[in-house]
Amino acid sequence: MRTTAGKSPHTEALLKILELERSKGYEDVAVVGGLDRYLRTYVRKARDSGESLSASQICPPGFSYAALTKDRRRDWAESTHQRLSGEHPDEPNPAAKKPPGSRIPARRSLTVPPGVTLDSPITAVKGIGPGMAPKYAKLGVRTIRDMLYFFPRRHIDYGNQRRVAELEVGSEQTLVATVWEARQVNLGGRMGAEATVGDQTGTIRAVWFNQPYLAQRFRTGARLALYGKVNVYKGNKVFESPEWELLETEDLPRSDMLVPVYPLTEGLYPRSVRRLAKAVVTMWAPRLGDHLPPEVRDRCALMPLPEAIRQAHFPESRENLGEARRRLAFDELFLIQMGVASRKLEWQEALACAAFRIDHELLRRIGEGMPFRFTAAQKRALKEILSDVSQTRPMSRLLQGDVGSGKTAVATVALMMAAANGCQGALMAPTEILAEQHFNTIASILSRMAPPEQESSSLLRFPSLLPHPFVMALLTGSLKARDKGKIQKLAGEGAVHLIIGTHALIQKGVEFQKLGLVVVDEQHRFGVLQRSALRQKGSNPHLLVMTATPIPRTLALTLYGDLDVSVIDEMPPGRVDIETRWLGPAQRQAAYDFVRRKVREGRQAFIICPLVEESESIEAKAAVAEYKRLSEQVFPDLRLGLLHGRMSATDKESVMRSFKDRELDILVSTPVVEVGIDVPNAAVMLIEGADRFGLSQLHQFRGRVGRGEHRSYCLLLAESPSFEGRERLRIIENTRDGFLLAEEDLRLRGPGEFFGTQQSGLPDLRMARLSDVALMEMARSEAMRLLESDRGLKRPEHRLLAKEVARVWKAGSESG
Repeated sequence: MRTTAGKSPHTEALLKILELERSKGYEDVAVVGGLDRYLRTYVRKARDSGESLSASQICPPGFSYAALTKDRRRDWAESTHQRLSGEHPDEPNPAAKKPPGSRIPARRSLTVPPGVTLDSPITAVKGIGPGMAPKYAKLGVRTIRDMLYFFPRRHIDYGNQRRVAELEVGSEQTLVATVWEARQVNLGGRMGAEATVGDQTGTIRAVWFNQPYLAQRFRTGARLALYGKVNVYKGNKVFESPEWELLETEDLPRSDMLVPVYPLTEGLYPRSVRRLAKAVVTMWAPRLGDHLPPEVRDRCALMPLPEAIRQAHFPESRENLGEARRRLAFDELFLIQMGVASRKLEWQEALACAAFRIDHELLRRIGEGMPFRFTAAQKRALKEILSDVSQTRPMSRLLQGDVGSGKTAVATVALMMAAANGCQGALMAPTEILAEQHFNTIASILSRMAPPEQESSSLLRFPSLLPHPFVMALLTGSLKARDKGKIQKLAGEGAVHLIIGTHALIQKGVEFQKLGLVVVDEQHRFGVLQRSALRQKGSNPHLLVMTATPIPRTLALTLYGDLDVSVIDEMPPGRVDIETRWLGPAQRQAAYDFVRRKVREGRQAFIICPLVEESESIEAKAAVAEYKRLSEQVFPDLRLGLLHGRMSATDKESVMRSFKDRELDILVSTPVVEVGIDVPNAAVMLIEGADRFGLSQLHQFRGRVGRGEHRSYCLLLAESPSFEGRERLRIIENTRDGFLLAEEDLRLRGPGEFFGTQQSGLPDLRMARLSDVALMEMARSEAMRLLESDRGLKRPEHRLLAKEVARVWKAGSESG
């Protein structure tokens, strides 16, 4: 090889790299990160500088230098060097066709059937018939595009394969072994599966909790691949709930393979799903247009989208998988930021809103009427809110505060300020019980300032609270039609100044004369669309969103990128502390005895059933069985109620009301137990399988007790927690600060598991790690930069991006 003069700097650089690669024996070590990564940069630069050499001649779609044999690498490198140096400019690149004597078969021509597109149903793929399609639909795969974005849960790394004698405690590793025996066993009071597997160096136990059916899958003599962490139990090494796959002879893996492990449902098997994914990715990934503008991709050093999709499914190395995840995670965060930033600009640049005059005398009177003095954090949050509502630009603010921090009191002041300025206020809660709770709490605060006149159970009139009579109403779906009609009529006439309700507030027939302030409680239970629907009831009202879920800054930027944030990070004095204890299996009876003792003292208790990740249906069945066991065997003399996710909203409300009214002693519940429900008499929270929940969810459960004057307790039962489970339990046992727990939760769990983004009306997060602050900030910065230069994405070069933003937000709203 030799270089020639007169070439561009990037071509000269590539020529030198090819020469260095030859001297290194074509080991792909000439540049850090591999030649493929450099080639992507080279092709972009060559294309931008208008050089005549076609990018497709250098590296055709799907080309990977790393995947070639050394002989093929040499052929490609020699030919490319000759082409770039002008020695044989017209000779085809050997990467584009099969040269004589090649050890690699030529790339087959993949022809797309007529009329089939990325958005065609999955049945357009060979091998997916009408009977199989519903199974994929359960996993969210309905179109060919869905399949491309149906990413593996993880990859089994056969490069980290060990023999039994080499397994190390605490690290993730792979074992390929033979099944000696498999059986159903009792694991801490619940049925599970146990398999003894071995190789020529020894044997090891593997156990799976709550999955007894697996014992039937593992036949004696079968070859089984296990991937996960090894722990120690009673002095012996054991795999706890590892990933697994039964291997046929032809499946025996190469030591360098990263094998994708996909989510499954009944009737789908690992091998067939992997085969389908391979076929779809091979055919369709190269046909996926890259919506990210080249300048954004270059600035952020991101992999092209088709390559990222391919590497996310079938990576050639851990490094490539990391690069693919980074690109796809950036996409998720960037597209969310494009949506929320656009919405914020639209709201703030739309019609001007009412600017409230701050009545300081009213502020003083409300302050004196409060049952407690505002904390410094409440005062700071209120100051930020009042500053916003005093401007003609509509407020868009998130008010975060731990359970019991006094968010409702702060919102009450803002709602009263709206009424004092001749505007109406609306407060929307996710359930009827919570709406009633807000109605009663605010009525109690205002009654300390002036006596009310009760027109009905859902309508209160305060003649002397303001210079004009103040009327507040409760509007829920279960109200009688006559009462509902009366409140709707008064709202339309402007005669009601504060309406508190549920989804009924955003339904047709509810109109406001002058809606000035909207307060939404527990925002993530509603979704962006409901929030928008309520806001559209007014000309352009101020918006305050309250949440009791402590949200770290990174997550707030994602879920609430369209909102400014106020934080109440201080608890009012006199709040009852909740004693938290982590208990082992041997202490279960003692925990039950403690619950019984507290009930005899007149208190009530929650018992949370274990998390079942397979499905809500299985979780509900498990909860029914647990309720039956507790009712008949453990607490036959007490009054128990049951709450689970498969119950209708009406039945859930009925059970919660019975518990609140002390008609039940113990409420047995799956993790659906209502956020924010106030049962002051509940003093014990017992959580089964506590190690399987995240810290933030455990903290939310704990917040259901300690709301009255009684000393309260949270008991965490864990059968055989993993290393991470034990770490979480230690943290929750010793930490009361919800924000600190939220940060720890993100650190420990990583991906978007904090709470389901599907409930938020936002696009789902599949790749983004919410703990990655740098990527979050980069996505936000790039989104703002782009919108500043092209507000509506009207430029031709942004047409693909505009289409993608619209598509993912439509999908997010439909799943919410």
